[in-house]
Amino acid sequence: MDNTSRTTAPPPTPTTAAPPGEPPADPGAVRRAAWAGLIGTALEQYDFVIYGTASALIFSDLFFPNVSASVGILASFSTYAVGFAARPLGGLFFSRYGDRLGRKWVLVATLLLMGGSTLAIGLLPTYGQVGLLAPILLLLCRMAQGFGAGAEQSGGATLLTETAATGRRGRLASLVMTGAALGTALGAVAWILAQRLSDDALMSWGWRLVFGSSLLVTVVAMVFRRKLTESPVFKELKQQHERPASPVKEVFKHGRKPTLLVLFMNFGISTQSYTYQVFMASYLVSSVGVDKDFVPEVLLLGALCGGVAAVCFGTLSDRFGRRPVYSLIVGALVLLPTPTFVALNSGSKVAITVAVVIGFVLACQGAVGVQMSYFPELFGNRYRYAGVTLGREFSSVIGGGVAPLICTALVSAFSGSWIPVAAYMSLVAAVSLIATRMAPETVDRDLNAPADSTDSTHPAGAAPAQPAHR
Repeated sequence: MDNTSRTTAPPPTPTTAAPPGEPPADPGAVRRAAWAGLIGTALEQYDFVIYGTASALIFSDLFFPNVSASVGILASFSTYAVGFAARPLGGLFFSRYGDRLGRKWVLVATLLLMGGSTLAIGLLPTYGQVGLLAPILLLLCRMAQGFGAGAEQSGGATLLTETAATGRRGRLASLVMTGAALGTALGAVAWILAQRLSDDALMSWGWRLVFGSSLLVTVVAMVFRRKLTESPVFKELKQQHERPASPVKEVFKHGRKPTLLVLFMNFGISTQSYTYQVFMASYLVSSVGVDKDFVPEVLLLGALCGGVAAVCFGTLSDRFGRRPVYSLIVGALVLLPTPTFVALNSGSKVAITVAVVIGFVLACQGAVGVQMSYFPELFGNRYRYAGVTLGREFSSVIGGGVAPLICTALVSAFSGSWIPVAAYMSLVAAVSLIATRMAPETVDRDLNAPADSTDSTHPAGAAPAQPAHR
């Protein structure tokens, strides 16, 4: 598709994507996409946060009671990691349909699968009731949860990026991570309320109520998602009969370079994000000795600050470019782990709170807020959904999925020392920083272009040399 002819064409109809500088054809579709992306991702993050917190605080007693405390936590984090292992499988499955049947279809299907799996966890029998069957059922539910989450954030990011007006993609797509922050906050509130119960009540029915509450979030998210319309880019592909028969095959054949960039750019971010959200909850209780009730309160504050940071960094990336803003965040994350652990081990609640909040602002929401527009812009229009999903989800397996497990193992192997964990966190962030410096700038590129932004030989695939300042 020739870019020059697009800039002189008449204003777009509601079934075509807006050219650079033009507003989207349907402002109502933008609002619906924003709310659907925000609420849906809130559910995904809510599910993962309540599971991760339960893994750190109570699941070792409920599902792995006949082992030592440290082994029980490792076993809990192992089931947590299984959910991430299932995410690429879900990504492979749903990516096939996201680029063929549309973004909306996938976002509705993943929502139901995630919400149903989380509700099922709250209904499971414990080890004391059915023995070894309990952890097996927990594992299966966790796999289903991860399978559904495998295309959730990528789907929301792709839909929002393709729907937003040029010059506003970063800000609008970052709302996906505001939704993630909302989910984290809701999960923290759920555990704050649950921990007000007596220990007996919490361990018998209180934790079940936490998981059962996901039903409410699922219903609210479904109301928004049913009103979704497809993105202008997908509508144009559908009209032109250019939807690929096998998007995943096309990614592996033509989109390897941007997919690998996404994988390595997300690797360090995913690792640090889930280290802050999951491992540090366990570390603060088992190694630092803080009160269990303090942990959800810190997570709540971190999530609230992170949600604001996601929109701020997304907006900055619209003005100054994706790569400079993303590079700045990842560079800071290379240096952050050591002072973070110094603050955590001080035992000061103020120092701990500041350290965790900074981690949320940069790793959990800030960097990922930029990803939400950056990663879809790296791909051409034919397999964008599949490329973003596969790159992010495979990196989540080797990053966030095993991060709590690796960090716990490192602390145990090095007699409680935090130094190997800090070195691990800095190393993975350095990998992402190198990948980011190898990536092209993508801000304001034509999302109807068939070429990837990494294809410098195709004029439609090239991004502007400098972002437009507004």
